[in-house]
Amino acid sequence: MGAGGRMSVPPHPKKLESDVQKRVPYSKPPFTLGQIKKAIPPHCFERSVIRSFSFVIQDMTLAFIFFYISTNYFHLLPQPLSYVVWPIYWTLQGCVLTGVWVIAHECGHHAFSDYQWLDDTVGLILHSCLLVPYFSWKHSHRRHHSNTASLERDEVFVPKKKSNMRWFSKYLNNPLGRLFTLIFTLTLGWPLYLAFNISGRPYDRFACHYNPYGPIYTDRERTEIYISDAGILAVTYGLYRLAAAKGLVWVVCVYGVPLLVVNAFLVMITYLQHTHPSLPHYDSSEWDWLRGALSTVDRDYGILNTVFHNITDTHVAHHLFSTMPHYNAMEATNAIKPILGEYYQFDGTPFYEAMWREAKECIYVEADDRDQSKGVYWYKNKF
Repeated sequence: MGAGGRMSVPPHPKKLESDVQKRVPYSKPPFTLGQIKKAIPPHCFERSVIRSFSFVIQDMTLAFIFFYISTNYFHLLPQPLSYVVWPIYWTLQGCVLTGVWVIAHECGHHAFSDYQWLDDTVGLILHSCLLVPYFSWKHSHRRHHSNTASLERDEVFVPKKKSNMRWFSKYLNNPLGRLFTLIFTLTLGWPLYLAFNISGRPYDRFACHYNPYGPIYTDRERTEIYISDAGILAVTYGLYRLAAAKGLVWVVCVYGVPLLVVNAFLVMITYLQHTHPSLPHYDSSEWDWLRGALSTVDRDYGILNTVFHNITDTHVAHHLFSTMPHYNAMEATNAIKPILGEYYQFDGTPFYEAMWREAKECIYVEADDRDQSKGVYWYKNKF
């Protein structure tokens, strides 16, 4: 049990590899969003300020404990031992701060409380401290939820059709190329997406999450983009002053490397939620919101499911009802699985194995000749 009395995650039945990769149905489902919602206990949609803040306090307390130990005791250890304890700190702190990132993500969905101003205040503070432009990402992420699995309008990890692949792609389709691609994606993927819209949907002009007048945003949203930029600048200035006082190496060790871990987990989690051999994508002739929302997969990260506030293993329910707080999402997931049937996809493959498999199997998307619906696309890897 965690803060707020979260339910433990019930074990999922094991599936054979062939069953896990079996394509989910792509025809219009025999149920509606209303029928799915009726299967969920009403209390799952209730947001509690006290309960939500309990997770903030829990995560920040753990982060402070790790920070206090690292800055007060690590320098007392013999030199060889420091090469062991610092990587442990980076990993643990990065995991905890990923949980903080998830809570800010909840704020962006108005799933933290019943008060939009409170959600935005908490989200702005938490995301800015992790160098995330809160409102900028909130608006683009909302459009991702509105257009999931659409090849034309989805916002992130939009797969390319085979005809649009770069000339060098086939030369990366080997173990060494995949390793390079994964390292590049996990280390630079998040900042490149924010700054240059890498892996995002194509726009008719340069798109950047820091530009209030970029094509990502409407006129009504531009003031909030300025606020996001101000939050990033304030934290950046604070880090500059901290580096001047403590030294750049101190800031990198205490804050910088854990932030790299957060960014890597963020990219990995998002990638694995929307990239799977069994999941379809749709062009405008076939796409609809419900089928798009169902084109995602729940994953099992072991104990990290709890650390990451179950964003990993309740993502299907999150895409269907994004304002539902995370501490009720597991109960909701168990309630909707009988309704969804074959439309629900869960893959218990360890995430490090799944990353390698998906990098190998999911290179581009293409329609199958045997499908009557030509607007449905599947991942393939043969050049």
